[in-house]
Amino acid sequence: MHTIKLFHVDNVAHMVQPEEFNELDIHSPATEFFTDFKKHRPVTIEGSTPAIDVEMLMRKAHVRMKLVVDADNEFIGTISTEDLNEQNFMIRIASGDRLPDITVSDMMCPKQDILALDLEHLERASISDIIETLQRTGQQHCLVVDRKQNHIRGLISASDVARRLHMPIKIERVPTFVDIFRSVRPQTA
Repeated sequence: MHTIKLFHVDNVAHMVQPEEFNELDIHSPATEFFTDFKKHRPVTIEGSTPAIDVEMLMRKAHVRMKLVVDADNEFIGTISTEDLNEQNFMIRIASGDRLPDITVSDMMCPKQDILALDLEHLERASISDIIETLQRTGQQHCLVVDRKQNHIRGLISASDVARRLHMPIKIERVPTFVDIFRSVRPQTA
């Protein structure tokens, strides 16, 4: 038997992160940047959760988007910190909702409005292809769907890609019809 000596860690501060060891660049396979739900549990929240505290909890957890599930843990949409902004709450309140009654489901982007990447396309793409797609569509996050198996397989996050490549990635949100309508619609008092 070997005697192993332990030592104090008082002089050690740095915690190694996986991205420190990857030799990744803009031409690397997109699969290297993919959060695969076969390996990582998706970050979810139930749609019936009161929305008022969710934005703060997401920021504390350094999470910008969660997958929204119903009571049976089935996917129904996504919620982002952007969806939970003060203006969106004010719109709900102006239409008669009480703040404590507003749920994540009320504020989320429903699944029928979400664009996703096909897993087969992701497997043939470089990360520069994916970055261009995210920039063109104005998406910070993009679900990856295995269409053969008919399930959500994972997620690509622009901020995760930027962190791993050590470079900024600018994604400008593409305005939706609803955004345009809200900006031109006369405000009622």
